[in-house]
Amino acid sequence: MSTSRMRAEIGEQPEALRRTLEALLPRTADIAQLARETRQVLFIARGSSDNAAVYGRYLVESHTGRLATLAAPSIATTYKRKVDLSGVLAVAISQSGKTEEIVETLDWATGNGARTVAITNGAGSPLAEAAEVALVTDAGDELAVPATKTYTTQLAALSVLGLGLGADVELDDLRAVPDEVQRLIAITESAPALPEIVEELAQVPGAVVSGRGIAFGTALELALKIKEACYLHAMGLSYADLLHGPIAVVDAQTPALLVAAEEGPTLPGTVALARRVTTAGARAYGIGGGKGLAESSSLALPGPALAEWVAPLGLIVPGQILVENLARRLGIDPDVPRGLNKVTQTD
Repeated sequence: MSTSRMRAEIGEQPEALRRTLEALLPRTADIAQLARETRQVLFIARGSSDNAAVYGRYLVESHTGRLATLAAPSIATTYKRKVDLSGVLAVAISQSGKTEEIVETLDWATGNGARTVAITNGAGSPLAEAAEVALVTDAGDELAVPATKTYTTQLAALSVLGLGLGADVELDDLRAVPDEVQRLIAITESAPALPEIVEELAQVPGAVVSGRGIAFGTALELALKIKEACYLHAMGLSYADLLHGPIAVVDAQTPALLVAAEEGPTLPGTVALARRVTTAGARAYGIGGGKGLAESSSLALPGPALAEWVAPLGLIVPGQILVENLARRLGIDPDVPRGLNKVTQTD
């Protein structure tokens, strides 16, 4: 099979991230203005954008001291209930900016007193037009249905949002991301473990994908990619939730993929989980987590050498490459998963 469009777009991510950061870093002052008039953040999204929002939530709460929550759009669109959103910064995320439910929910938030930000790859889209501040990513056209470069540029926009909200982080950490993603693509594709993990996953009906904290959104996004591009059952869980019962499903036919930054407070728990999985006779595949996770896993792919707060911008990349390879191994065209369209409309 020739190179997929998904693989080509994975390779376009370093430059897409460079363009996006160049375009959005000057907007931190606009965000700071809204920050002075709000006290908490409400993220509005679906699908991959919702997984990006999970990263945004952890970033905001761990580094700005603000409460951040994920919206339930059906409260606006189906129940049509009023909620007092005074003092709230509503951040709507949609790669196309055309998902009617997300646009309607942002309009609802405005009507309930929220200040508003849009994160979208669609310049001039209905979502961008509806927000007070539009952080328009510069991923370029994305033709494959599974989001890759639009997802990582959303994370870049959320990192800029965090800076505008006063996050206690170093800007140089964010500036290092594009070059590190470029390096990571090269070393992942040459990693001896990649074809081995692909072959083992091709023999099982599904997997558990787990991470915690800043890496939790990455686990959710990787699980979604496995489901939509490879048609395998994949459960994305925080390892804290996994230990509360669902770990019982991890066995010889249900391996665990574990994702972690190379530093941070959740890394020891991820390493311990890998040991528990392998001790129980199941397979654990590590992504990131440095030497500790690699040594505790059955097989492992490298992760980004990035500070924890920006690690998810690189951490998903080995997972994207793994999924693209696995789909082709299974005889599936990863560019056009069955039953899916690039823009999804929900009631």
